[in-house]
Amino acid sequence: MESGGISVRVDRGPEIESRHTVLAVVVGLSAGEEVQYGEPETLAYWRSSMKPFQALPLVEDGAAGRYGFGGSELAICCASHQGTPRHVECVTGMLDRIGMDESALACGPHAPFHEPSRQALLRLGTEPSRVHNNCSGKHTSMLAQALHHGWPTRGYDDPQHPLQARIRTELRRWLDVDPEKLVWSVDGCGVPTPFLSLRQMARAYARLVRSEDAAPRAVVKAMTEHPEYVSGSGELSTELMRVTGGALLAKEGAEGVFCFAGVRDGWGGAVKVTDGSKRAVAPAVLELLASLHLIDGGALERLAGLREPEIRNTQGRGIGRLAAEAVAHRTLAGGDLQ
Repeated sequence: MESGGISVRVDRGPEIESRHTVLAVVVGLSAGEEVQYGEPETLAYWRSSMKPFQALPLVEDGAAGRYGFGGSELAICCASHQGTPRHVECVTGMLDRIGMDESALACGPHAPFHEPSRQALLRLGTEPSRVHNNCSGKHTSMLAQALHHGWPTRGYDDPQHPLQARIRTELRRWLDVDPEKLVWSVDGCGVPTPFLSLRQMARAYARLVRSEDAAPRAVVKAMTEHPEYVSGSGELSTELMRVTGGALLAKEGAEGVFCFAGVRDGWGGAVKVTDGSKRAVAPAVLELLASLHLIDGGALERLAGLREPEIRNTQGRGIGRLAAEAVAHRTLAGGDLQ
């Protein structure tokens, strides 16, 4: 790691069995400092870490107010939720408010990520539905925006739909690149997602928490005050926001992407596990936060189980753990975050 980076090792007994390479960047620190762990211009699809920015037009254009969406509803619009009864009830309630049912959601069904909720469905002999999809809150917010503007609700996931054009227009505020010039592909739930650098992701998150505008403040407030709706108990994004009392904003994405920001201090960060492994994300992020003193010792202690998670075999016996090592390169970053 001579050029900087984070290595997450997987120990089994006394030996290292595997390693994950993690790249990261943190921007907006004091005196314009940028901290790099590997190459900050590495490109990745933004995936679900983009969700807070997809939700901004919901507030800015008045749809959230029109349909009476409060903090928990706004948080689940930004969520990769676990499909628990609480999450399903929240999404179903939002659909009721806009006069739609889950058949209008473009995301497909999948089993809840929350194992007890999945098992409960199995015992009932009930098939998972679209509201169990971890992105159903985002999709409901997109339906609400389409209805509010009088746009067609069918095809709202198409890149040429006015809603997706509105989201790309919104992104111009937060990125240093023209969203129309980025490479776009399709996220796991069917909506467009851009291919951009870790530095752009980190700068967008720093700008989000620095903004004094009403919509960004509402989104940040909803996520940090209702972290249980953003993902779920035991998940890194939820636990980071919970144990820090909202001092950190955090949102995961698929394939080892994770974005986070200091709500009070105005910095932003982005992480990418090069092989896409989810298991390496929490050790890498927490090691980064610890090494830069961006999280206090008490919060870090409460997150010890995520920082060095134990590996158990099918007998429930602990046989190893994950742990991260970080080497950073510090530089002065160019460009204005305002």
